[in-house]
This record gives sequence, C-alpha cells and structure tokens, in this order.
Amino acid sequence: MTKATASKLRLVVIFLCFQLSTYAQSDNQAAKILTPRQQAIVLTSAFTANGNLEKLKGALHSALNAKLTINETKEIIVHVYAYTGFPRSIRGLQTFMTVLQEREAKGIKDEVGKESTPIPTEANKYETGNKTLEKLTGSPQGQLTGYNAFSPEIDRFLKEHLFADIFSRDILNYAERELATVSALISIGGVEPMLSAHMRIAIHQGISENQHLEIASLFEMSVGKIEAEAARKVVAEISGNNVVPTTSSPKNSGLIFPQGQTGPNPNMTGTVWVYNILDHDTVMTNSVGNVTFEPGARTNWHSHFAGQILLVTDGEGYQSNKRKAN
Repeated sequence: MTKATASKLRLVVIFLCFQLSTYAQSDNQAAKILTPRQQAIVLTSAFTANGNLEKLKGALHSALNAKLTINETKEIIVHVYAYTGFPRSIRGLQTFMTVLQEREAKGIKDEVGKESTPIPTEANKYETGNKTLEKLTGSPQGQLTGYNAFSPEIDRFLKEHLFADIFSRDILNYAERELATVSALISIGGVEPMLSAHMRIAIHQGISENQHLEIASLFEMSVGKIEAEAARKVVAEISGNNVVPTTSSPKNSGLIFPQGQTGPNPNMTGTVWVYNILDHDTVMTNSVGNVTFEPGARTNWHSHFAGQILLVTDGEGYQSNKRKAN
C-alpha cells in the first residue's frame, strides 16, 4: 500500500501503473471506490460502445483477469447493444471470441459461469418491465409524460424489451448493468439527460457519486478527456456542487509535462492535477501518468493490480510504507 503527501514544495510524481488499478477503501468511509470487477465492466462497456476494438481487447483480458466469467463478460457486451445498436455489440462479441481463442492457446482456462435464469413466458412483459423500472428507480411509474406520451410505442418497446428482456436477466445485477449503461452513454456523448437519469438510478442501486467520478477518471486515462469532462459535469449537476474540472496551462507551469486536469478525485485529498501520458493496451499493458500535488495534498490509501513505480521529478514529499489495517 502506498501513501504520499506533498511537503514544502510542489511535488511532481510520474506514476507507472500496471494494468487496471484497484483501490482500497479511503480514510473517508463514504468515499466508495470501484472494485477491479466494476472497473472492468466500465471499460468493457466503453470500448464496446465507441468501437475501439484494440482497446476493447485489453479491457476484455482485464475483465477475465479480474475473475469475471465468460458469460458475465459476454453479458456486458450484449447489454450495450440496447444503447449503441447491434453493430457495436456484434463487433464486440467477435473481438471477445478472438480474445478467448488467444487465451486458450496460451493455456488460460477461464470460467464459463452460470446461464441466465429463463424469464417466465406467461408473464405480461410490459408489466414486468414496469416493475423492473420501479425497482431500479425506487419510484412508482405513473402516467406517461414527455417522449413516452408523444410516442407510446417507444415506451412499450423500452418496458417490454429493455427492462423486461434485458434488465431481468440475472447474470449481472442492477448496479452492474447501470455501470455498463452509464459507461456506454458517456461514450456516445450528447445524451446528457439520459446519462443523468441513469447516474441517478445507479446511485439508487448503490453506486456513489465518488464512484461516478472514478468512472470519469477511468475515461480520462483510457478513453478520452472530452468524455471525462462531460461525465464530471453531469455528476456536478446531480450533486449540486457545480464543480467543473479545469485544465492548467503548461506555459506557466515550468514542468516537464502539462499539469493536466484538476477536480474531485476519490483517491486524492487537496489540489491535485493529473495528466495522462500513456494509455495501456494489449501490447503495452502499463499506463503512465504525471501527477502534480500542491503543498499539503496527498493520495488516499490505495493499491494497484500489478504494482506501481513512482518517479519524483520535482519537489519534496513524504511516503509512508505502513500498511493500513483493514
């Protein structure tokens, strides 16, 4: 476990993080963080949705390494089709087939996992979908309004197919499906009202605002800064904080690398800037980032899946190797 604190001068650290990072619970018990399994769901959904198949390969390897079963991983890709269409999901499934063939050739045996429990055929699918939506939101579904009233057909399609056929499948739980949904919507872009609605549903299902901010951080590291900033704006709107991350100009920093983004981060305390230098992929499985701490800022307790190297390029700080008790 590592913990670093900036002292008298600004501390600049280059982080080399191997594969997906995994964090332990921070000092603030309310600051829930994403597990390796949840991170894998987010990135698998993101790259399925935006069609980046090379990065999807890396996310799929990480998902299986995080002990998601083959059926659970496949379910994420299938789930995304409801938001991005059949072509993206079919290409995702084809990519997953290639990944499984590669792993099998290397002698890696992944667990297949359980099949979905069949949905009762005698049930009224519209009512089933309606009840599922009530469980997701925690609110009764009343008279149709807005686009549902304008087009009752799409309301029926949503209830009978999305919420009855898809969300009722028990391979993934509701919180995991909402993680996949939120990630897909961030990747699409331009659907902020739907993203806001599903972020709120995810919160009702136990995904914290800090976990939503961590999703944005994952996007900034691996998907794109524009998507990450858009996600943070929606989280700020939901929380009422109206905190929008800013980008510092590298002209005045005097640093080797730009300072990058600053904003809410569940793994940092104080003012911290993060600049992503290198994303991981299937060939280079490590990511590299430049982190700048203002005096007094620090990291919270966390760990990384396959280790981490820190290179201090400027400033003074403290590092504690004392392991925090669980």
